[in-house]
Amino acid sequence: MRFHLINMLIIDSHEDLATNIVTFDRDYRRSAAETRAREAGTDIPGLNGDTLLGWEDYQRGQVGLVFATIFSAHEKYRLPGWNSTTFTDPGVARAVCTRQVDAYRKLTSESPDMFRLVADRSTMVEILQPWEETPADFPSSSHPVGLLLLMEGAEGLKEPAEIGDWQQAGVRIVGPVWAGTRWCGGTREPGRFTPEGFHLLDRMAELGLILDISHMSPESALQALEYYPGPVAASHANAVSLIHGISNPIQKNRHLTDEAIHLLIQRGGVIGILPMIPMLVADWKLGDPRSAATLETVFAQIDHICQLAGNTRHVGFGTDFDGGFGLQSAPEGLDTIADLQKLAPILVKHGYSEMDIPAILGNNWKRFLEESLP
Repeated sequence: MRFHLINMLIIDSHEDLATNIVTFDRDYRRSAAETRAREAGTDIPGLNGDTLLGWEDYQRGQVGLVFATIFSAHEKYRLPGWNSTTFTDPGVARAVCTRQVDAYRKLTSESPDMFRLVADRSTMVEILQPWEETPADFPSSSHPVGLLLLMEGAEGLKEPAEIGDWQQAGVRIVGPVWAGTRWCGGTREPGRFTPEGFHLLDRMAELGLILDISHMSPESALQALEYYPGPVAASHANAVSLIHGISNPIQKNRHLTDEAIHLLIQRGGVIGILPMIPMLVADWKLGDPRSAATLETVFAQIDHICQLAGNTRHVGFGTDFDGGFGLQSAPEGLDTIADLQKLAPILVKHGYSEMDIPAILGNNWKRFLEESLP
């Protein structure tokens, strides 16, 4: 089987850009190499690893659209150096999230030739069309990267109705939980949906928002998939059934059971596979060899979703890059986001077709958004 394996559009459904802009003053208009050189000798690599993201790397990797997060977590989960993302009460949470939205607006207003906000279907199509017609050929040609806002963790809302304010601010995807448990059980605090959590889902459905089930506890994920009438997806999650020998309950709660994956497939959702070694290999810790996970390990997660679905329509990438980890925790073979293109020949080797591979790299997310965005 031989066909064109380069210049395929990639859509990444989870990147924590604003938290890094606000917390570490990272400038994603630079290349990853430039940022690494700039941060060398500082505390940043020890807090968040070496970056995997940058303008040149988006262009070389044909990354045309990113789900750009707005992240907040309760103060009790604050990590050293990450105080700008935590809250103690709803007022602080609102300020944390507003600052991140402002960071995206500043980036896109100052550099519209590099980054543009996406809030509707027509803008998305407008941004992706150049990538599809004439792929970027850096440095001689480049295209703007679309940023679609995703709220990761809505625990800081004062009340469910407040989600409307964030919809007005441009948020189109909401993951209600990160840790837990005001709305529902999460990665760090197991449990089920609360009455107030169902109220939040009702309000989200009225606004036409996409529900992200990432970070939900296994019980909450099943409840959400059965209850929520609108579009559902998992922006960054793996199949827990492939992560053998898990002893850490947080890691076990973090990912999707095959039962949840089946329901998500039935609902027409897409799952963004997360290429981070601790999310691929049980009990791996920073400093262990990166060879513990390779691109073949990432492929195994992709293939598992396809086998459960019986097709290739429900899987993509959700890298979570720069979200508390960096190059040091990326599978062997990944140096920057541009290296996601290396999955194409691996997919060919395992029998995936000329139609399958563009779907997995980006077109599944594109189709999902065409069906889900206003």
